Amino acid sequence: MPATEDAPDVDVEHVGHGDRRTRVTRVETTAGDGGRPFVLVAGVGVAPTYFEFLAPSLAEHGDVFALDLPGFAGMPRPGDQPTAEFFADRVEEVLDHYGLDDPVIIGHSMGTQVVTEVLIRRPQLRHAVLVSPVVNDQESSLPIVALRFAQSATRETFHLAMTALSAYVLCGFVYFVQVLPHMLRYRLIERMPLVEASVLLIRGEYNATSPRRFHSRLVAAAKNARRWEIRGAAHSIINAHAVGAADLVVKHANDSLAPKGRMPAEKAVVPPPPHAGLDIVLSAMRERFAEWWSAARGDEAGVERAKERHARILWRAYTRSGQDPRRGAR
Repeated sequence: MPATEDAPDVDVEHVGHGDRRTRVTRVETTAGDGGRPFVLVAGVGVAPTYFEFLAPSLAEHGDVFALDLPGFAGMPRPGDQPTAEFFADRVEEVLDHYGLDDPVIIGHSMGTQVVTEVLIRRPQLRHAVLVSPVVNDQESSLPIVALRFAQSATRETFHLAMTALSAYVLCGFVYFVQVLPHMLRYRLIERMPLVEASVLLIRGEYNATSPRRFHSRLVAAAKNARRWEIRGAAHSIINAHAVGAADLVVKHANDSLAPKGRMPAEKAVVPPPPHAGLDIVLSAMRERFAEWWSAARGDEAGVERAKERHARILWRAYTRSGQDPRRGAR
């Protein structure tokens, strides 16, 4: 969270029609001059709650648009085949709706496949970030992919596990199973040579689903790519290690990042909030449940209220005395 006098404004809007709607959580920048916007695309079954620390960190530099694609996080399930191309259509609708000509577009897990398709279609986009890209084409069978995800999951936090579980429940088993084969068949290694943008690949040290050798081959296939690893992290770098991820994203967008490197865990991890008493912790949990329950009932106004309240609670937990979590992490 940024060390500002006011919590960042959070708005929830919808782009598209019918069962092709995308929920957009917009976090207004706390930077005075605006800066370039950031577009966040999550992985299969999960929601922008994964970005609860990354989004406000990036909002220090530009507006943030976090997407709930159709079928995820309580959004209607589409009748279309849930391919990377279909979801890329929805992302492009968001870019056009908000007039985002040159955002920094960030994908996590399956979101990297969606982002890659958008980059191929829009060669004018200059910078993108692929966090924990999947699927490793040398280990693309369902049993092996499931094993690799399980290996990575043992390194994740309990908080993240509960966040993911709640999102998977909203997604539903049937729709998850419909999306999964398309994710497994997608060959990122074959699509990467078609991307014109400067791409940053980020992986966690313990991410078995996105191994170093896979990243090496992706960099070799790309026209312009950087690669970084965050020590101590696993698959879901964007949450527990959001401080480091945000720093890498911003430096990549400014073309001030080295071609490759490893970031120590202590510089990347989100520190404990200095003002998180029991009352704040319970309030945050209550608002997260309220958001989940509203999404499950299709109450979009309730989703927005809960997101706004949770953002204010998170801001209070970190900045009541003006502490910036990035300084606390060093």
